[in-house]
Parts: sequence; C-alpha cells; structure tokens
Amino acid sequence: MEGTTGRSKSEMESGSTSNNNESHIAFKEGSWFGQFKNGSNPWMARYVYGLIFLASNLLAWAVRDYGRNAFPEMERLKNCQGGRGCLGAEGVLRVSLGCFAFYFVMFLSTAGTSSLYNCRDTWHSGWWSVKIGLWIALTATAFLVPTFIIQIYGEIAHFGAGVFLLVQLVSVISFITWLNDCCQQDKTEDKCHIHVMLLATAAYIICIVGIIMMYVWYAPEPSCLLNIFFITWTLVLIQLMTSVSLHPKVNAGILTPGLMGLYIVFICWCAIRSEPAGENCIRKAEASNRTDWLTIIVKKEAPVGDAVPYGYGFFHFVFATGAMYFAMLLIGWNTHHIIKKWTIDVGWTSTWVRIVNEWLAVCVYLWMLVAPVILLRCRQTNESA
Repeated sequence: MEGTTGRSKSEMESGSTSNNNESHIAFKEGSWFGQFKNGSNPWMARYVYGLIFLASNLLAWAVRDYGRNAFPEMERLKNCQGGRGCLGAEGVLRVSLGCFAFYFVMFLSTAGTSSLYNCRDTWHSGWWSVKIGLWIALTATAFLVPTFIIQIYGEIAHFGAGVFLLVQLVSVISFITWLNDCCQQDKTEDKCHIHVMLLATAAYIICIVGIIMMYVWYAPEPSCLLNIFFITWTLVLIQLMTSVSLHPKVNAGILTPGLMGLYIVFICWCAIRSEPAGENCIRKAEASNRTDWLTIIVKKEAPVGDAVPYGYGFFHFVFATGAMYFAMLLIGWNTHHIIKKWTIDVGWTSTWVRIVNEWLAVCVYLWMLVAPVILLRCRQTNESA
C-alpha cells in the first residue's frame, strides 16, 4: 500500500509538471496576443514594460512643454498652486515619481524569482490590465502629493539617475569584455583574428575622426579652452586605455580599448552638445535641439530547465532608476531649471554629469584590466610569506 501510494503521488507530481510544461509550450506557440493575454512569454513582457516606460516619458514631456494648454484642469488641484506645482519641471518630477513607484513595486514583487511556472513569474509576464491600471493610478496619485515631497524626490532622483548611469556603464563594459573573451577563446581565436583586427582598426579610425570633427565643430577658436580640454583629455584617455590593455602583464588585446574609445568619444560629444545654447564655441547645429538615446543591455541566454531567462528584479530596478534618469534629462539635472521646448538634457549641469560619467567609465575599465594582476600579485605575496 505504501509503495502504491508513493508511486501514485510521484505520478501526480510528474503529471502536474508535464501539464505545466505543455501549457507553457502551447502558450508560447500561440499568437502574440495570446501570449500577452495568458502571460506566458517573459521575453515579450520586456517590450510591454518598455512601452509603459515610453508612455511615461512622453507624458512627462507633454506636461513640461504643453501642460498649460493640454492639462488646464491641473491648475485647479490644491497641490498644483495654479499650475506651478504640476507643470514644468515639477510636473516632470511628478510623472517620474509615478513611473518610479510602479517599477519599484514590480521590483519588490519579483525580486528573487528563480523559476518559471510560479505566481511571481505569472505576475511579471501577465496580469497586464491590473498592472496598467496600477501604473495609471500611481501616476495620477503623484499629482496629489504635496510639493515638498516632490522636491525631496527631485533631490533623491539625482542619486537614482547616477545609479542608472553606473548600471548602463557597467553593462557596456561587460558587453565589450564579453565580446573580447569570446574572440580570444581557443576554438574561435583563429577565425576571429581578422575580424577583431578589422573591427579594432575601424573603431580607432572612427575615434580619430570623431576627435578631429569635435575640434572643428566645438573648438573653432583658441578661446574655447573648456571644450579643447574635454576633447584633448578624451584623446589622452584613449591612449591610456590602449597602453594599459597592451601591457604584457595585462594583454587584453586591442579590441576592448578601441570599443571603449568609441564609447567615451560619444559621451564627450553628448557632453559638449549639452552646453547651453548661445555658446560661441558651438558651431555645428544648435546645442539643444536634439534627443537623447539610452540603451539598456539585457544579456540574453537560453534558460536552463525552469530557470527564468533574466533577472526580473534587476530588470525592474533598472527601469525604476531610469524613471529618475529621464526626469533629470527633461529638467537638465536642475530641479529649479527652466528648459526650453523640444530640448533634452541641456545645461552646464548636464555637461559635467556626462564628463564625469566619461572619466568614471575609463576608471572602471582600467580597474577591470589591472585588478586581476593586482590580486594575483597579492596572492603570490601571501603564499610566499
């Protein structure tokens, strides 16, 4: 009897597991709408969360530039102080607060999820009507919050936006080093050698051309000392990264410093473009009429067994800090800054944030190169002692 009972129990468990797998496979083979409705595809869920994030960005921009015409009823709210507390820069912070609250709730409710087919996985990949309603409710509630809380959130958002930049920075460096490691593997080294040389050469050529064009566009006169310093120091940092990477004790190759060079040249360009309009040293286009592009890199790997394909908690944490980041872009990193229409991330604060981000990127990259050498030497010293 005991053997029969144990056997029937195991059959029930295996049957339940197989039913879960079959239903999950059936959902994944269905249409996109079916997957959206049934919450069966965590990969597709990322795009839905991205659309919610985009909607928050567009709403914040509309509140900032067209709030008085598009949302005149806000002026009647008690906390809006005739529109001053809900439109402009403070309106951006209120939309950002609602977006941050939504993704932070998602972070708390999905952090630590390790396997598919459970309630937290279903919550992450499904229940869209509830979550969209939650996002709308939190965004609306943010406009009922007293002004002093919004001001406190604005100060905290500076730190949160910095965390987002750091996550983005580490993601870019990790991707570059991962690509270099793949090309240096024994099985693919011969095959990738030519491709690595071509890619590294192209990267350095683009870096040099970018440096030259920045001198032409943004340092046309000797009096443009700050821009000359930014551009020249970027060139020095590229040389420093290349020298350290090619050092015999490091031997990291030529590809990673070339790709990092592209990254810091791009950051330097964005920093100079963030300088306020009207500066005599900026010839190419207007400094403020542009948009900012950000990329969240999520490493895609095939899940092992029932493991989740990516970290749900970290995914929502990045979006939560990204909500703070887009607020800083729209207000120029200054909660008391009045920014013109159709402008993003303009002002001296924005410029210095990007420059510091560039220097930090180089420091993190150099540390990733020399840390193994230092740790190896320390280990050898301890063993000999």
